[in-house]
Amino acid sequence: MLTYATRRLILSIPTLLFISFVIFMLLQLAPGDPMAQVPLTVPPEVKEKMRQALGVGEPALVQYWKWLVQVAWIEPQVFIDYLFGTNLSEGKLRVISWQTRSPVMDIVIQRIPQTLWVVGIAYIVAILIALPIGIYSAYRQYSVFDQAGTFVTMIGFSVPPFFTGPLLIVIFSVQLGWLPSIYDTTLVVNDWDSFKAQMMQMVMPVMVLALQITAQLSRYMRASMLDNLNQDYVRTARAKGLSEMVVVIVHVLRNSMIPVVTVIALGIPSIFGGAIITENVFKVNGIGQLLITALFANDLPMVMTLTFIFAVLIVLFNLIADILYGVLDPRIRYD
Repeated sequence: MLTYATRRLILSIPTLLFISFVIFMLLQLAPGDPMAQVPLTVPPEVKEKMRQALGVGEPALVQYWKWLVQVAWIEPQVFIDYLFGTNLSEGKLRVISWQTRSPVMDIVIQRIPQTLWVVGIAYIVAILIALPIGIYSAYRQYSVFDQAGTFVTMIGFSVPPFFTGPLLIVIFSVQLGWLPSIYDTTLVVNDWDSFKAQMMQMVMPVMVLALQITAQLSRYMRASMLDNLNQDYVRTARAKGLSEMVVVIVHVLRNSMIPVVTVIALGIPSIFGGAIITENVFKVNGIGQLLITALFANDLPMVMTLTFIFAVLIVLFNLIADILYGVLDPRIRYD
């Protein structure tokens, strides 16, 4: 297992380099000028110095190499300096946002807690709800519970967040006045009242996201359980006199979790990527809103860095999912 993980990590390096190069070259085709937002009163020579400081105007390969060195070499040094109080990155140029003129990673770190509060909790809630629903729907196939679960999941698949979000705002904020319609990102949780306020403002965005994720995971769980319930080893286990609980939970569930683990693991990077539509509907100042704002502002360093972070997370959690296969199914070997 260790050899397999090491080999996959080594192979992921050229994969990530290729992905980053393709993304960078595609973004170079985007129209726009980072100096477009600079006031007209700024002299042309000052604008030119600003362009040079931002790395604009140089050949694309030179810009890519500078960005790669900053992301892969300088930013880790900044993190080490933060942890241990060293000065490895002192005086070195970091990845600078064209929009805010500040380091990109500093902005990302500021936004991540808001995204994790909303999207992360929604993902956990969806998993805790979806797996039992999928298991019981498969075990009681075509029952009233199964049909009701199918109906709810169809709604979750069909209704987009830009409809359910405003609908919840109209019902719970405008009509009933129970929940706040705008997410307060400046709220600091330091006592019971602030914690309660944080939970109240998270209810609606978590509901919107959890509905979609639950619909997807419960369908995967149900289909995988149905496939395994009809296998020969299940009939053998029942013939040996094992209780139904042991057959379903110990034998069927473990094998059924293999494809579901893939879906869950590959969905975790989306937590860090945020939910663009939901974050904009509820004004959550998270990573998703940051990405869409950077796209509209033509902030190429911000867009490039965020997409590269997402690529790293996808490759990493692909590896984690493959390793979990061996944990769930001992028949899988990585020789």
